[in-house]
Amino acid sequence: MHRFNEADAGAAEEALLACCGSHRWALRLTAHRPYPDIESLLAAASEASYDLRPADLAEALADESWMPQPLLGMRAPGSQAAHTALRAAHAAYEARFGHVFVVCLEGIDAEEMLDAVLGSIRTRLANDPDEERLVAADELRRIALTRLEHLVATHSGAAAR
Repeated sequence: MHRFNEADAGAAEEALLACCGSHRWALRLTAHRPYPDIESLLAAASEASYDLRPADLAEALADESWMPQPLLGMRAPGSQAAHTALRAAHAAYEARFGHVFVVCLEGIDAEEMLDAVLGSIRTRLANDPDEERLVAADELRRIALTRLEHLVATHSGAAAR
């Protein structure tokens, strides 16, 4: 926590942008430092996530599409047919909603990941765009909190060495 709180504003913002691609979100969290503990930081991050405007959400979702990783769930074990279905579901989702599919997979075993992602995409394809924007925003919030917790834990561990 100390390293995050004491980092210059540019470095803190850059680290936060790796958690959530909204500049407004990152600036807000940077401006409210120092945080007394990780719980306070996570609470502030969650609150900032709920306050994302549509343009901020679009920015964060666009940032997710630039991440250098395969489609969500594609590294999970599964049959060729399941991976083909997953690629098709990702394409259908992006065509319908205009952004990448995001879902927090914290706590999902690798063996269940492909089915979890495919099931989630299929379910969410039935959402209307406004409803899906809310679901995507909440999933993005959960992902950002997980990344932020990992970021602070990693930096705390490095500082303790």
